[in-house]
Order: sequence, then structure tokens, then C-alpha cells
Amino acid sequence: MHCLSPTPVVRVSCVLCLSFSATGIAAPASSEPVDPAIDQVVITATRIEQSLAKIGDSVTLLQPAEVRASQKKTVSDLLATTPGVTMSRNGGLGGTTALRIRGAESDQTTVLIDGVKLNDPAAAGGGFNFGNLLTNGVARIEVLRGPQSTLWGSQAIGGVVNIVTPDPQGPLSANLSAEGGSLNTSSVSLSAQEGGERFGWRVGGSYLNSGGISAFDEDLGGRERDGYRNIGFNARGILKITDDVSAEVRSTYSKGRVDFDGFPPPTFAFGDTREYGNTAELVSYAGVKAASFGGRLQNRIGFAYTDTDRENFDPDASVRKTFDSSGSNQRWEYQGTLAITDNSNATFGLESERSELSTASPSDFDPHPTPLARNVRLDSAYAEVQFSPLAAVSITAGERYDDHEIFGGNTAAHAAVAWSVTNSTILRTSYGDGFKAPTLYQLFSQYGNESLQPESAHAWDAGVEQRLFRDVTVSAVYFSRDTVNMIDFISCFDSPVPRCATQPDGFYENVQRTSADGVELALNAPLGDRLRFSANYTNTDAKNDVRGSANFGRQLARRARETANGEVTYEWNFGLSTTLAVQHVGRSFDDAANRVILDAYTLVDLRAAYQFSPELELYGRIENLSDEDYETTRRYGSLGRGAFAGFRWSF
Repeated sequence: MHCLSPTPVVRVSCVLCLSFSATGIAAPASSEPVDPAIDQVVITATRIEQSLAKIGDSVTLLQPAEVRASQKKTVSDLLATTPGVTMSRNGGLGGTTALRIRGAESDQTTVLIDGVKLNDPAAAGGGFNFGNLLTNGVARIEVLRGPQSTLWGSQAIGGVVNIVTPDPQGPLSANLSAEGGSLNTSSVSLSAQEGGERFGWRVGGSYLNSGGISAFDEDLGGRERDGYRNIGFNARGILKITDDVSAEVRSTYSKGRVDFDGFPPPTFAFGDTREYGNTAELVSYAGVKAASFGGRLQNRIGFAYTDTDRENFDPDASVRKTFDSSGSNQRWEYQGTLAITDNSNATFGLESERSELSTASPSDFDPHPTPLARNVRLDSAYAEVQFSPLAAVSITAGERYDDHEIFGGNTAAHAAVAWSVTNSTILRTSYGDGFKAPTLYQLFSQYGNESLQPESAHAWDAGVEQRLFRDVTVSAVYFSRDTVNMIDFISCFDSPVPRCATQPDGFYENVQRTSADGVELALNAPLGDRLRFSANYTNTDAKNDVRGSANFGRQLARRARETANGEVTYEWNFGLSTTLAVQHVGRSFDDAANRVILDAYTLVDLRAAYQFSPELELYGRIENLSDEDYETTRRYGSLGRGAFAGFRWSF
């Protein structure tokens, strides 16, 4: 068998064979139960609840207690403290925020809320802007690293982020939290829930307002503060119709307004402006679950709808609205899970997705332009099998086929092995394909190219997780990914080519190729009953791999080679918890040619929380204690030192 064959089925077989041959000379597999400290339940890796000890992929699970204790207001700030993840933001809260996993592009990450995709079909690259995603109403977060298109389809090249909201449960209860602090920042959130034997419901709402900082870096002359406001609502209902049939509806809505800076006349150089943007995001789902054959076959049929509306305004322009965009996804899906034997099961499904785009950019030259309005359909089928030939070995293998209305068919494969060598040692390895379909904008805009092919990636990783003395857990993972057919914009001003005769302003083409290799290290050390320490370190070599190009071998923009995070928490015997958190991001570049340097920076946060009673918690924090001056995007400002305090009350 030739492991360099492009056939996905052959590649899966190779990974499985190599995994067994690599581990076959080691000590005999243990049948002892895995230690609970490294045995948690995740969903994203297999689309069903699965023990983390049986997952061969690299997963970081942020539990409810961790999300709560972090006191982070935005999901992106929280994710940036996990292995393999970097973040860049255009200014303060609400600014355009990009997340990159293992050096992949920001629009090569699939983002989900309870399994429903959030990516914006109207964005040029189709990626998700994390600027409006707050931690209110988040129960836990799963970060699945590496290409995962077999189960999650287009865009899952870097990985998948799944935001999981709470299940309604228990008697009628409510939660209220409020916070205030620097930059005239204030926030409040309220939720209520009840979970009965047959019906459960949960509703919530939140509001955040901040005076903000200048998006244009104050060190360069930025003086006007760019504020941010966000309001959000969520609702969820679960009805158990019979013992075998249940129905669920859920919806999440948020609307944010952010001030930003632009290019004011007469110089049209980047600087202070009074521009602002509104973004409204809706995520809705309705579905039915039904069990058959004595519960061995679980079926789910659902409909998911997402809509992102964006508007930009310039109060000082003759045409006030400068941008108007709407992108929506409508997806029908069926998923089945079959328990084949006690040690094996299969997950399979069908999906049909319709994406729609409408976008226009009014200007003095054309105050009422005809919007670009197009849509495309993508039909998919996938299947994955998980089985355990030995009690300590878990194997996953699967394949997906997508039929895109424009570019045609695409196949992606995945395989993973987890081996519990002892009750405290787990070896993992995985192989995965990823792909990203051309966006509606890349296909149909004035720069569009309907001959585009999907971006595709092939990657593998291998690692070990080890529990040491006193519940100390360490892990190490090596990963490697090659991405080809990446879509790039070709400017006709820089290098005129024959196509410029029909598209003089430029066009999109499959010309880019990148590679990423690296190591992720993590440590979790409970040092006694009251002291805890955790840390992670990532070294990523993400570079341009187009041989013969001017930027061959150069580091990809806004991807620091080194990142590190550490936290130490002490639980005092009178209900007080104190935490020192340190985040280090190494040097990176803001441009493909590596001429513009973004300096390394280190942020130090202090947090404290006091459990006044079982129902009431008081908390506070100081962010960026040393008032570090840094940039994640060239010429954009960043948040300095800030102090915040609040409370959480359950009743």
C-alpha cells in the first residue's frame, strides 16, 4: 500500500496501519480503567458524546468552572489562552477579531453554537468574526484542533470551536450577574430556567456597554474613543414527547454596535473617524430525536438557520451608509448513530445547505448600487465508525462526500487512534483532510472566478497524555499540515495577466500553498487541596510554501511562532479564590513579506472571587497589570490596564 496515494480511503488505511505498527512493539495494553482526571466527555470530535480517553484527536475542553473563573468577557480572549490558538483584533472590544488554530487562516476555522455553524456567507472569506461573541450564556467550550471536514464539512481546516450552552434542568431558578469597571464599561446578564420530566426551558438576556479606546493606535495620534455596545438574547426548549422521542428548539440573537476608525479626507491616511458598524447575528435550530431498535439506533432530524446582517455608517460622508451586507445559511440535516456492538458504533448523516449572499457598498459615485445577490447549494453525506478491538484501544475512521453546485465533488477522510497504555497514560494519533469551498463573494463578485476549486489540507498529529504523581497531568503533541489550492486575490495593478483584460480590478485564483508544523505542550498540576497550576506552550512554524514566489519560506502574517500561558490559583480557607494569569505572545509579522514586525508582548492579570454564600459570589480583576503597550494588528490600539468588579447571584 502506497501511503502517498491521493485516495482518501487509502490514506485512512495507512494511518491505521502505521498506528498499529508504531505501537505494536510497546508494552501490552492495559485493561485498567482510565483515571477520571483525564477522562471527560466531549461531543465535537465524533458528533456524539464520547469519553475524551477514547478520542485520538487533539481536543481542549473548557469546563463551566473554567469559563466562570476566567472572568473573560469575550470568547476570543478565553480561546487565546488555549494551546495552538492565536488571536488578532482591530482595536478594543467589538473590533473585528480573527482566531487562528495551528497557523491556519482565520476563515479556515469552523465555529459552532450547540453544533450549528456560525460562519458568515457574506464575508469575503466566509469566516466568522469573533468580535460580538461574548461568554454570557456559555456553559463550556470544545476546541478541536486539526482538519475535521469529515464530520464538519467546509472550513474545518484549522479546527472546530463549539460553544455549548446550558441544558435546562432542575427546579425553577434564575441567575443574575452584573459588572462594571474601566473605560466606563458595564454589563448585566439575567437568565431563568426550569427542567421537568417532560419539558425543560431556559431564557436569558445580556447587555454590555464600553466607552472603548481609539481603534487607531493612540501612540500614532489616535484620540477619539471608539465605543462598543452589545445586546443579546437566547431561548431553549426541550419536550420529551415519549420515552423514545423528543423535540427541541433553540435560538440565540445578538446585536452589536462598534465605533471604528478609517481613512478620512483629504489625506485618506488611516486615522480617527466617526464611523460605526452594526452587526446582528441570529442562530436558530429546530429538531426531533427518535430512538429505535431498543435504543440501539438514535436518529436526529433538524433544520438550522443562521443570519448575519452587517451595516457600516459614516456620519461625515454625503452617503451615510457605506456598507450593507446579509448572509444566511439554511441547513437540513439527518444524523444517525448505531450501536453495532458493545464495543463499536457508527455515526452517519446527510446534509443539504443553501447559502445566500446580498452585499452592496454605496458611495458618492453610486449612492444606490444594485446589490450582489447570489446563492449556492451544497449537499453532503458522511459516515464514521468508532470501534475498540481491545479494551484499551479506540479507533475512529470515516469519510465524507460533498457535492457543490459550482465546483462539483470533494472527498475528505479522517482516522484516529487512542491507546490507554496504562490507567494514567494515553497515546493519540490522527490523520485528517480539510477543505474550504470558495465563498459566494470569491465566486460571483466583480473579482469572482467560477472556476475556483476548494482549498484542501492534509494533516496528522501524534501525542501523549500522562498523569504523574499527585494528579499532575502533562501532555505533548506534534502536528503537521499542508494546505494547497488556497484562494488568493490577484491584483492587476501589481502584475497584469491575461485575465486582467476582463477583470481589470483583480480577481481570485487558486495560487497559494502553506505548511504548518509545531508542538503543543500542556501541564495541569493540582498542588494540594488549595493550590492549582496550569500552563501551556505552543511553537508553530506556519509559512508560505509556494516555491519560486517572493515570499517562499516566510512566516504567515499575524501568527506568532511562540505562545505561552500560565495560571496559578490559590483557594483560601474562608471562601476566597485568587489567581495570577500570564499570557505571552511572541513576535509576529503583519505582512506576507515579513517587513512589518509586531513585537512580542506579555500580559499579566490578577483575579479574585469570594463566595459570600452558596448563592452569591463577588469577583474582581485587574487586566494587563503592567499596562503593556502592544499591537495584534498594525496601527490598531489595544486595551491597557483595566480594573473590573462584579457579582453573580443565583436564586
